[in-house]
Amino acid sequence: MSAPARSGPLPMRIKLANGVGSIAFGVKDNGFSVFLLTFYNLVLGMEAWLVSLALVLALIVDAFVDPLLGNLSDRTYSRWGRRLPWLYLAPLPLGIAWYVLWSPPVDGPPSFALLLGMAIVIRLLLSACEVPSAALVPELTRDYDERTTLFRYRYLFGWTGGLALLFLTYSVFLSESLLDRDGYRTYGLVGAVVIVVTTLLSALGQHKFVARYPDARPPRFHLRTAFAEIAESFSERAFLIFALGAVAAYITQGMTFALSNYLFYFVWEFTESALATYPFVLLASVIVVFLSLGALHRRFGKIRVASGATILGAAFWLIPYGLRLAGMWPEVGGTASTAMLFAFVLVSNCFTVMVLVSASSMVAEIVEAFEERTGRRAEGAFYSGNWFVQKCATGLGILSAGIIVSLSGLPTDATPGSVAEPVIDAVIVQYCVMIALLGAFSAWWLARFPIDRADHEARLAALDAAARADPEAGGAAP
Repeated sequence: MSAPARSGPLPMRIKLANGVGSIAFGVKDNGFSVFLLTFYNLVLGMEAWLVSLALVLALIVDAFVDPLLGNLSDRTYSRWGRRLPWLYLAPLPLGIAWYVLWSPPVDGPPSFALLLGMAIVIRLLLSACEVPSAALVPELTRDYDERTTLFRYRYLFGWTGGLALLFLTYSVFLSESLLDRDGYRTYGLVGAVVIVVTTLLSALGQHKFVARYPDARPPRFHLRTAFAEIAESFSERAFLIFALGAVAAYITQGMTFALSNYLFYFVWEFTESALATYPFVLLASVIVVFLSLGALHRRFGKIRVASGATILGAAFWLIPYGLRLAGMWPEVGGTASTAMLFAFVLVSNCFTVMVLVSASSMVAEIVEAFEERTGRRAEGAFYSGNWFVQKCATGLGILSAGIIVSLSGLPTDATPGSVAEPVIDAVIVQYCVMIALLGAFSAWWLARFPIDRADHEARLAALDAAARADPEAGGAAP
């Protein structure tokens, strides 16, 4: 059965509404990846490896539940469609749980069980928002380029929302100190409000466009059937190739985000003004990608852009670390050092975001490949599968970050400028070796993704022809 998606351009209000729905993910991503290890390790006193272990276990639990959430989303049958009920029900409890995470009801270091429980609850509720929201993309349009456009908006809003909160955190909430517990409490409250409001606004903005009963009532939910359908979806060849390329990219992202404060403070010795400027550098890179990626996809295709940008992003990211180890970098902490680093970060992050947007858009093409083979659409299954890969890999990245910090011998009471140079060099070498290996692995597999523009358009034509020949099987998309 073909989805009631369109082939032409979507109204701008739908692009904006769908994009706004990714802000909650941006807030969570910055919180979990940038601040949580710092907060629970340096502020609350938990061991770095123990915090990382809790986050990894929460990711693993969430990753294995995600496919079930995707399957449930695909099976949801209501007058509001398959996705909107989830987007209306999940945000409020997610916002409450987010606030509690940054205001744990304990004095001193929280227990491992408390952090693990809170992390699991938040990740499951976030998945109940993000999986249906992303799964709307292939339902909204079948067009190869328009899907990229929707994900450009999703990444623009997700990054902008996350970076805006990152800027407020560095310049307002934690302006006095990175170790200000009250600042983290304020950060949690503001983040909770943003998560709830933006997710509900996204659902309301798309409501009239997508709120309708699905074309056919799905069979009743049974665990055995659900797991069989999940296994069938995940065995799709294109998805397996995509997953191999994505896993290395997500490990890199998780490791980099988790180490970011350590790198800023101890490797590059950022000042407070540098920390406040950093989000704007990242935002500039996202805007560049938003404006340029559509043209790059039209000229080179998603596959070549994703694989090539992986190599270029890793190269530009590693150059400053290599120059620092070789003694060819300006004095860290100075204006020249910070300005040069920001230039490399700008270019590197442009390529990195290109990879992430391209990969998310590539998942949408797997939906029709699976439909052609099985006669069943499974948007929720494939996007939950993408989150499954992302979360397992990000967990490995966070765990790697904790191990690097521990193996390097960085003390928990370290301050910028006071750490011995061999310790800093150990962090840099371990980190850079991981980045280089993972980047090469990711680019190799992404280059082998089997669905390009011609394949996708030929498949749509075949699906439409089959629908016209057998109207009872499902109508062609309008």
